[in-house]
Amino acid sequence: MAFILSPSILSADQGKMSDEISMLNDSLADWIHVDVMDGVFVPNITFGFPLMKTLKKTAKKPLDVHLMIVEPARYIKLFAAENTYLLTVHFEACHHLHRTINEIKECGMKAGVSVNPHTPVSVLEDILTDADLFLIMGVNPGYSAQKFIPNTTQKVSKLKEMIVKSGSKAIIEVDGGVSLSNAGELLRAGADALVAGNAVFGDANPLSAIQKLKDLSK
Repeated sequence: MAFILSPSILSADQGKMSDEISMLNDSLADWIHVDVMDGVFVPNITFGFPLMKTLKKTAKKPLDVHLMIVEPARYIKLFAAENTYLLTVHFEACHHLHRTINEIKECGMKAGVSVNPHTPVSVLEDILTDADLFLIMGVNPGYSAQKFIPNTTQKVSKLKEMIVKSGSKAIIEVDGGVSLSNAGELLRAGADALVAGNAVFGDANPLSAIQKLKDLSK
């Protein structure tokens, strides 16, 4: 049950970001998850290009960038220039989703598509073989440390069935409310990657928290 662990720096100590990134570099984490919010698509404003430029210089793990913004297609080339490995956009924010996916790939990045809790995974049927990753939100996007929405597990299971049936090679990532108490269930349902924010940075020993999560793959 090997899986990708992508700690979210939205939950990190913003005043010690350099130290937090160094810790992740030395950890068993696979990716670094970066939540970009604009205060319009979601009720919060977070990271922008100044942080991306810093991460480009300091992060040793692939950058898993999650855009929670309106008109994400406007910024594809800019994120590609900052060494982004995977760029995920929201289904709800894209007017021409297939085109956006192709543009992300043409810029040399992996393309991800996310759906909010109220959006059924059935809307992804026509792009199952186009995207590299599908991100299922386990909370309503905008803030860290929210309570996990139980129906998320069923959505993961349903999407996994759709992916297998289509022959797609896309993987499933879950973001929001992931913890040791539900991570195993999500993996058994078909998740391939887990974003962990408060479960890592809210722990007194983040390195130990990462280790415990990764041990679930044994």
